[in-house]
Amino acid sequence: MADIRLRSIEKMYGETAALCGIDLDIRDGEFLTLVGPSGCGKSTLLRIIAGLEEQTRGEVEIDGKSVNKIRASKRDLAMVFQSYALYPHLTVWQNMITPLRLRDLSSLERMPFIGRFVPGQRDKVKSLHTLAGETAHTLKLEQLLHRKPGQLSGGQRQRVALGRAMVRKPRAFLMDEPLSNLDAALRVHMRAELAELHRNLKTTFIYVTHDQAEALTMSDRIAIMIDGEIIQLGTPDEIYKNPRDRRVAEFVGSPKINILSGDVDESGNVSIMGNHTGIRIRKRIKKVHLGIRPEHFRLVNGNGATDSWPFHVTYKENLGSDFYLHGHLNGSKNRIITRAAPDEVGRITIGETVKVRARQGKPMVFCDNDCRIDVMQEAGYGSA
Repeated sequence: MADIRLRSIEKMYGETAALCGIDLDIRDGEFLTLVGPSGCGKSTLLRIIAGLEEQTRGEVEIDGKSVNKIRASKRDLAMVFQSYALYPHLTVWQNMITPLRLRDLSSLERMPFIGRFVPGQRDKVKSLHTLAGETAHTLKLEQLLHRKPGQLSGGQRQRVALGRAMVRKPRAFLMDEPLSNLDAALRVHMRAELAELHRNLKTTFIYVTHDQAEALTMSDRIAIMIDGEIIQLGTPDEIYKNPRDRRVAEFVGSPKINILSGDVDESGNVSIMGNHTGIRIRKRIKKVHLGIRPEHFRLVNGNGATDSWPFHVTYKENLGSDFYLHGHLNGSKNRIITRAAPDEVGRITIGETVKVRARQGKPMVFCDNDCRIDVMQEAGYGSA
């Protein structure tokens, strides 16, 4: 297992900065996910850790030792690529055993006929076969060992790619969007398999994805990257419930968080579209942005509620266990999404106007430069 530290990592492509002074401590045995939109630098950072790319400035340390001058093959890190990178002309068994033969056998020991006469070669080969067999059993690949990659499904190829990395027993696994080529149902299945594999191996996993669902369901911690910087690092719960930045709040969560413009009076009271929200802030500014997730709205019975907003329904999205209502709040042009249980929306028709309010304690307040603002007082939203 490995404790990995990144110190002031920068990467320049000409005049363009891909990474802007990344500092990150990855704990021994944890599952850390680098997540962010395409082009944010997460894959570049992973390749720098692996040694496949050289940083412009900064230090990469593994178990307290700098590896800046150590090439990728000597870092003892296993990379799993988005494209699987399997040898198409070799069987599953050969794909798994080849890295071990290249690492543990000399060029003479690898020769087809002469190698078997080298003293100790047979014991080495037997040990490699035992290790590959154990890995195949762990990943349930025994029935596929004689097939070639072209005869496998996407999920099977992904497991073979994992197996080829696992047989080396590396200090850490580096995974660059390994599930992106799979269909939706298989991605869900493989997320569970990867999380279980991590628990069993107790090895450091560094995982890159742009899919927030993968990050939230598998990770011990998540690093949100935007424009070459890590703007928040925390557990999935912390990232989702307490984003420190509007960009984090908008990136994490599906459907996307609703952002509403608010006005602040001289006493710090926040109102939206002329309606008081019950929120008060200390910061002396006139304009703020309120973030309210779809599940933090609730439908209000009756039209006389004074602490709610009229919501004009333009679309009903049926997901079975939940409904999402799309529409406009208080005549606003911006589309808002609210979540509701099926029994709540059965009576609601498209084109109808209903009343909604935000659940107490759930709205997040952001200023114009995207930073989170602490709420001094909140009342008037009703029960959570």
